[in-house]
Order: sequence, then structure tokens, then C-alpha cells
Amino acid sequence: MKPIAIFRHAPHEGPGHFSTFCDAHGLPWEMHCLDAGEAVPTSPDAYSGLVFMGGPMSVNDDLPWIPGVLALIRAAAAGDIPVLGHCLGGQLMARALGGSVGRNPVKEIGWGGVRVLESPQALEWFGPVRSFTAFHWHGETFTLPPGARRVLESDHCANQAFVLGPHLALQCHVEMTESMIQSWCEVGGEEIAAAADSPGVQTREQMQALNPDHLPAMRAVAERLYGHWSQGLKR
Repeated sequence: MKPIAIFRHAPHEGPGHFSTFCDAHGLPWEMHCLDAGEAVPTSPDAYSGLVFMGGPMSVNDDLPWIPGVLALIRAAAAGDIPVLGHCLGGQLMARALGGSVGRNPVKEIGWGGVRVLESPQALEWFGPVRSFTAFHWHGETFTLPPGARRVLESDHCANQAFVLGPHLALQCHVEMTESMIQSWCEVGGEEIAAAADSPGVQTREQMQALNPDHLPAMRAVAERLYGHWSQGLKR
């Protein structure tokens, strides 16, 4: 089958558990490191699906690769090629498909509970899962594009995920591994300190202490979401 294209926007924000899922299920994938200056593909036709990871920038920034990414997402949606976005990736999807991205009421950094909404679409993607603790690192959030259905929310962010046909946009980070969290805490130490007054921000010590409690359950949710998403891949 055609490979899944994974897009990286920052050196420390790689595919995490998503690549582990792909390897375990024999799904070929290739990395496109936009942070290293790699060109955005002009067409999605060479890929079975597109996956966009996180990043510290805003989709509203004047960056040279953003217009190409937005056009690529729109082309994939038009061709029913599944798109999956994590945090910045979800915001790119929202922007490309007709939504907008702006400041969230509070910054969220660390572990926080999310709730699955009651809808046929949410049931299709999450099954019996009604809530879980996800990892967060964002100060902005998206509105829903036309036709999208909101499927996940938290106390600090109403739009934690939306689905639109075979496409899934996440505001939270279900791809995290223990080593990624440790790396993000090191890279983002100043940001954590600057946002310490936010009710949605934890210290690096709090985050890492909670890893054993929350990583296994979140990984199980990620497996379910990735499994459902992968059913739509162009084989």
C-alpha cells in the first residue's frame, strides 16, 4: 500500500506512539520534516493518509510552509484521503477546512481530563470510552469547520476533537510517550514557568509523576482512534 505521510513541525514533536502503532500493524510511513526545510508535497495522491504532528508555532503565523500544508489538506479531503492532526495538526486541519484558530481561554500544559460527547460519531470513534486523561500543550484552539462534529471536550477547552468523515482533528496529544514528555518539559521549561498561574498548567514534576497513572490508559485510547482512522486508508 502507499505510505502514510507524517509531517513534523519541530524537532522534538515527532510521531510518538503513532509510529509505534503503524509499525505494529505493518503500515508503511515516511516522515516529512518541515522544520528542516523539506518541501510540502503538492499532491496527496502518493499517500494512503496524511498525519500532522504538533509544534510551537501558530497556524496564523506567516511561515512559508503553511499555505502548502493547508492546500494539501484540502486536496486530501477532496480525495477522501484520511487526515489526522495532533494539536497544531488539528488546528491546521480546522483552518484548511473552513474553521478558524484563536486563543484558548486558558493555556493547557500537562495531564487533564477530557470527556467524550454523546453522538453517533463519537461512539463510532471512541466506542465505550466516555472519558480519559489526555496530555495537553496548547494556548490556542480551533473552531469547527462546516460539517464537522465535535466529539471531545475538557473543562478548559470546548473543542478537544472533531471528526469529518474519515478525518480526525485532535487538540490534545494522544501520541505521547514518556520520553517525549520528558523532552517537552526540558524544551518548554520557560513556557511552563511563564504560565504557572494558569489553572490548566502543571509543573514538570507533576506531569512526570502522573505518567504511570495516565500513559497506559491514553495509549489504549490512541490505539482505538488510530485503528479506526486507519480503516479509511487508501490501500
